[in-house]
Amino acid sequence: MYERTNHFPHSLFQEAKPPFLSLYQPTERAGREKQSNEVVFRNMLKALEGALEERYPHVKADRLLKPLHDIASDRTFWRQVTEGIAVFAADERCIVYQLARPVKAITAVSERPFISPLIRVFQSADKYQLLGLTKNTFRLFEGNRYGINEVELPDDIATTKEEAVGAEKKEAHVDQVTYSGGNAAYFGQGGRKDEMDKETEKFFRYVDRYVTEHHSNISKLPLILVAVKEHHGLFHKVSSNTFLMKSGIKRDVSSVEMDELTKLAWQRIEPVYLEKTKKAVDAFESARANGKGSSRLEEIALALTENRLAHLLIEDGKNVPGHIEETTGEVIGAKPEERQAGDILGDLTELAFRRNVPLVVLPQERMPADTGAAAVFR
Repeated sequence: MYERTNHFPHSLFQEAKPPFLSLYQPTERAGREKQSNEVVFRNMLKALEGALEERYPHVKADRLLKPLHDIASDRTFWRQVTEGIAVFAADERCIVYQLARPVKAITAVSERPFISPLIRVFQSADKYQLLGLTKNTFRLFEGNRYGINEVELPDDIATTKEEAVGAEKKEAHVDQVTYSGGNAAYFGQGGRKDEMDKETEKFFRYVDRYVTEHHSNISKLPLILVAVKEHHGLFHKVSSNTFLMKSGIKRDVSSVEMDELTKLAWQRIEPVYLEKTKKAVDAFESARANGKGSSRLEEIALALTENRLAHLLIEDGKNVPGHIEETTGEVIGAKPEERQAGDILGDLTELAFRRNVPLVVLPQERMPADTGAAAVFR
């Protein structure tokens, strides 16, 4: 079995024992050449099997690889892929990330999970979350400029008003009026509509509390409300989520195609994204002018190993062949054609992440340097 997840970092990265299998695959969206995704995955799986046998001949490969074979034959899984997948297996556990942005095809068998491409995905400055809300249900999505994926919520989380508020149906309050002749007349007062409005408000408060505590406060991503116009006012009134954007999408989430939803979301996120990246670049330029910043990979690597790094910018999609000696910070270059050339920017990304250095991934056109990295020193 395997687990689909949107949480990063996952406990598997810290708890499982090596060897780790890592696989990144760019995919075609479901509906276009669906079977080609499966063929490519099976070929990459063969490459993992060969590397595992070569590097770890003592490991019981069948048990480690079984979840990946399950993925290969899972037709439902392949009908739901979008831009890419990332798969990690170790210690008879396996997790899968469905990615809303393309990735480079990579397979790796190593003592640690190869997570630097995944870090770049999750630390990208263009990420956001969407809350699809109706008066009866809610759904959560995560996306970027390239696309949107629905977040799979735990089975024990109530996602409907009936589950969250309860199915109890209260009868309207009535007054009894007695006329001469002894007949009684009943006039409804509380009213079913008032009761439904109260239940909707309770449901919205529940949704806001759950999303805030279990998603927004953790991811710290902008949250866009997607709901019909009449629900925006009430939800904003009851919400305490500081990441909820004032500008939402006034549409029924079930009536919007994902491609259109991506465009609508990006129209609202792009100004936030541009402001965020401008602040990061301006901070670097100011630091560099005062001798507290650099785009030289050797200087950045040394500062990182000496815990002198305050902030790091990494160019999305760029690779620099070579690796970094973690203990000394020495940068060792390599030729691209070498079998295990490595990636200096990938090493910088992973080391910064493990040391809790603030990290922002930017596209080439937003980077302030052409080396692939820019850093602010303490």
